[in-house]
Amino acid sequence: MNIQRALQKANLFLREKNIKTPDLDTQILMSKVLKKKKEFIILNLDIEITDKNLEYFNQLVDQRAKGKPIAYLTEKKSFWKYEFTINKEVLIPRPDTEIIVEQVLALTKNKEKMNLLDVGIGSGCILLSILKDKKSFLGTGIDINNKSLTICRINGHNLDVNNRLKLFKSDIDNFNYGKYDLIISNPPYIKKAKLKYLDKDVIGFEPRQALDGGIEGLSEIRKVINKSSELIKKNGFLVLEMGFDQRRQVKKILENNGFYIKKIVKDLSNNDRCIISIKI
Repeated sequence: MNIQRALQKANLFLREKNIKTPDLDTQILMSKVLKKKKEFIILNLDIEITDKNLEYFNQLVDQRAKGKPIAYLTEKKSFWKYEFTINKEVLIPRPDTEIIVEQVLALTKNKEKMNLLDVGIGSGCILLSILKDKKSFLGTGIDINNKSLTICRINGHNLDVNNRLKLFKSDIDNFNYGKYDLIISNPPYIKKAKLKYLDKDVIGFEPRQALDGGIEGLSEIRKVINKSSELIKKNGFLVLEMGFDQRRQVKKILENNGFYIKKIVKDLSNNDRCIISIKI
C-alpha cells in the first residue's frame, strides 16, 4: 500500500470517530512512522510503505481514534520557538501559555541577570524558553512529580540550558530555597466539578493533578501566591496563568498578599489569561 492510500483510509476512519483534524493528524502520524518531515509525506504520496510501518501507523491511528492527543503519540510539541519532548506525565504545552514567555521577556528586556522560579515546571516549556532567550538568567523549577522533572531535564539538555537550571521535587508549601526576582507559574485552575466537561482528549489523557484546581479552581493558585510572597524579592514580579473567569478572585488574593497588580493580559481568544503583579 502506498502513502496516499494509507492516509485516505486512516483519514476516513478518524472522521467516523469525530476527530476534528483528521488530515493533519494522519500526516503527522505518518511523518513519525517514516521519520520524515510532513512536507516529504505530501510530496511522495506514491511511495510504498512496508508492512511493518503500515502496522505501526495503523496502531497510532487507532490510539488517535480513541482520543489520545497527537502530542502524546509523537512525544513532542512545539512551544514558543522550540520543540519539547513530552509524555503523559506532563501537560501538553498550549499556545495561550506562550503569553507568559512573551510577557516575561518584555518585563525583563533591559535586565542582564535575574533569578527565576517556575512553580509546577512540568515539561519546562515556560522557564526553559525564557532561559534559552536570556543567556545570563538563572532558573529554578519545582514539581511534585519526579517523572516531570526527568522530562524537564531532557528538554533542558536539548536546549543546552541545564547549566543554569536547578530542579527540586517539592510542592510549593514546603519549598524554602532562595529568593527570586521573578516567579512564574501555570498552576491547575480548573474547578473540580468542571473537569468532566473537558474534551476527552484532555481529561482522558492529560495528568489530572495538572488540571484540578479544587472546588473553586483557586486552591493551587492561592498556595502559589501565599508562598511567593515569602520567596520573592521586594519589587519582584509574579506572573501567573489563570482561568478566564478568575480575574476578580485572583486579583483579591494577590492584593491580600502584598502584591500590586501591574497588568492583566488576554489570550488568543480574548479571555483574561495572565496576571502580572509586583511585590510591594
